[in-house]
Amino acid sequence: MYSTETTYYKTPIGTAKIVGDENGIQAVSILDDDLETSSKTPYCLQDCVVQLEEYFQGKRESFNLTVNPKGTPFQIKVWKKLLKIPYGKTRTYLEQSKALGDVKAIRAVASANGKNPLWIIIPCHRVIGSDGSLTGYAGGIWRKKWLLAHENPLKQQSLF
Repeated sequence: MYSTETTYYKTPIGTAKIVGDENGIQAVSILDDDLETSSKTPYCLQDCVVQLEEYFQGKRESFNLTVNPKGTPFQIKVWKKLLKIPYGKTRTYLEQSKALGDVKAIRAVASANGKNPLWIIIPCHRVIGSDGSLTGYAGGIWRKKWLLAHENPLKQQSLF
């Protein structure tokens, strides 16, 4: 049995709390408290910190980490489907429900999205309302808006 480790990483939109052990990353959450990056990161969490840093620098579009999130079989199924949403793209809750094979499960899918324990790594921020609205994001709508803009920046048009 491995002991659970925790580290903190300061991002442009808040401090990420990273929890995991030798079996993988269990949780990444965003805190409203403005904490500094941990001075020493446990070995089992170092790749996660590096990959988050690369993501925020615009150098990474997907994560290559061993993850070990805790959830029900349905939640895990929903979270795996979130991983299929490409960087810079969005899907609606309805599209996610259809992709999971049950258009009537939209509320259950939205609920599972809200319980996603791996902020950014499992990209629940890429799921939007059917009308295009940025609904329901545990980290705050302003962060969802920031993340979507980060992944899909408007290209400056050249005048010449």
